Amino acid sequence: MKVTRLASALVATAFGLASFAALADVPAPQDVPYQGTLKISVDATDLAHRIFRVHEVMPAQPGPLTLLYPQWLPGNHSPSGPIDKLAGLVVTANGKVLPWTRDTLNVYAFHVEVPQGASNVEVDFQFLSPQSTHEGRVVMTPEMLNLQWNANTLYPAGYYSRRIMAETSVKFPAGWQFGSALEVASRDGDTVNFKPISYNDLVDSPIYAGKYFKRVDLDPGAKTPVHMDIVADAPKYLEITPAQLKVHQNLVQQMYKMYGAHHYDHYDFLFSLSDKMSGNGLEHHRSSEDGVGTNYFTEWDKNAVLRDLLPHEFNHSWDGKYRRPADLWTPNFNVAMQDSLLWVYEGQTQFWGYVMAARSGLWTEDQARDMLAFVAATYDKGRPGLASWRNIQDTTNDPIIAQRAPLPYRNYQGSEDYYSGGQMIWLDVDAKLRDLSKGKHSIDDFGKAFFGMDNGSFVTNTYTFDDVVKTLNGIEPFDWASYLRSHLDGHGPLIGGIEGHGWKLVYTDQPSPAVKAVEAHRHFADLTYSLGLSVGKDGMIGDVLWDGPAFKAGISPGMTVVAVNGHDYDGDALKDAVTAAAKDQSQGIDLLVKDFDQYKTVHVDYHGGLKYPHLVRDSSKPDTLADLLKAR
Repeated sequence: MKVTRLASALVATAFGLASFAALADVPAPQDVPYQGTLKISVDATDLAHRIFRVHEVMPAQPGPLTLLYPQWLPGNHSPSGPIDKLAGLVVTANGKVLPWTRDTLNVYAFHVEVPQGASNVEVDFQFLSPQSTHEGRVVMTPEMLNLQWNANTLYPAGYYSRRIMAETSVKFPAGWQFGSALEVASRDGDTVNFKPISYNDLVDSPIYAGKYFKRVDLDPGAKTPVHMDIVADAPKYLEITPAQLKVHQNLVQQMYKMYGAHHYDHYDFLFSLSDKMSGNGLEHHRSSEDGVGTNYFTEWDKNAVLRDLLPHEFNHSWDGKYRRPADLWTPNFNVAMQDSLLWVYEGQTQFWGYVMAARSGLWTEDQARDMLAFVAATYDKGRPGLASWRNIQDTTNDPIIAQRAPLPYRNYQGSEDYYSGGQMIWLDVDAKLRDLSKGKHSIDDFGKAFFGMDNGSFVTNTYTFDDVVKTLNGIEPFDWASYLRSHLDGHGPLIGGIEGHGWKLVYTDQPSPAVKAVEAHRHFADLTYSLGLSVGKDGMIGDVLWDGPAFKAGISPGMTVVAVNGHDYDGDALKDAVTAAAKDQSQGIDLLVKDFDQYKTVHVDYHGGLKYPHLVRDSSKPDTLADLLKAR
């Protein structure tokens, strides 16, 4: 039964409940031009307190005005606008402070009455950025900052965000340089004034700025520039070898060769190398926010696990920003999104992130296969919940359900599996296209047909499930609708693409370089496919495989392994114990664990030895995976 806000208030009054004053509904967005230009000034110099100070001048007419703080964030796919970090809101007109009221049913909306004689209101507030990762992603340090406009602006309700024009300026710390898709109009000392832009595109154009900055040309001489704008904790981390530069330049060319078009007038990878500012991976139409640790370049051989980040976010300029699911497109940032097609938006992008890492040379072919084996194992044995009660389609709701919060049993609950599960589905699609066409067609044909049009345009072009099916049928006729729905809505392993490309997924007692790299990067011992758990270097147990040996023995996430077979915990000692139990069936694996304030010894009856995923050739089939991964 639908109950209006007024009806709710009447019901509350009738039953003698606390007084409830229903506020006016937030005006629905209209596709009409906003009269005037929103002027926004941000002072980003308070590094000591990590505070962004915002001043806005907003054209307005006398009468009611609703100010909105962006709630539904593109790339987050969720209502995750950091409203809890907004503080100090003061609204004035003609020099007088105006009272404002937050809408109790929509805490992202603020209601103001504009007085007669006023032609604009002035808005001041602070964005109190996180002081530590416990409060959210750190976006300001003594050496760098990440200014995201959704966090640092309010905008007027009642309009499509693309119909609101904005002029912005930012005061940076003295001497800092910056990167952004925004274009500079003028500069006055450390204050930069940017050219007018629609509010929609402003939110899509963040800034990375820093004390230590380097700009790298990834497409020298091109009419459409592509740059990497790097900020780092110290100058030494900005050093790039010619070979490292070359593979990043290759990435741009490999994307162009596959898609045949691009959808920006210039593009900037905003890249932070920091152990202080939080890591990031967030897509935009003409830029991306990319953040890793300091040693991405300086310890290149140790960081292969990170090298699909830039291909992934770059691919989103085509998949997600230019072509966007119709139910994910919204007229402004406070209308709810629907995420049903994230298996295309994110799943195919995850697929191309791996493929383009290989084609560009960011990964070797061996590294790409090892990383694929690691993912394939997840969707072979590592997601028991997908085999029993959930499916890939349902996980597209996860950004709204969990908003990436930690989960008790991720492997059983599922967590945004439209990414890597979607990746495995698209690997299967590629194998199917090659099989149906006898090698004449591949997923490259889909990429060019679906995303490779309107060169240079960055006006969003929406699509539906039927559009995906129609494009696949145009390449190779087949019952693609049923095929896709069976993969999305069904249960069980998603490794058909591995087998279809002429490879087999096997498990041995030797970890691949990819497994070793993931273990080193995450600082844990991965025993998912043997004992059925992962353990941090301090003994803290992470995920425990549902109904796996450790689970059946009574072990759960959050416990801490104190000792293994009577000796202090060590990741290698735990692996040795697993190996010994496989050789001598009379031996077990005894773990002394701490559970809250209690200690107990848990016997794990497991004798199957260590198990790590690998891909091996199936000589009965052609190796089409090699063709998929090779440079064009």
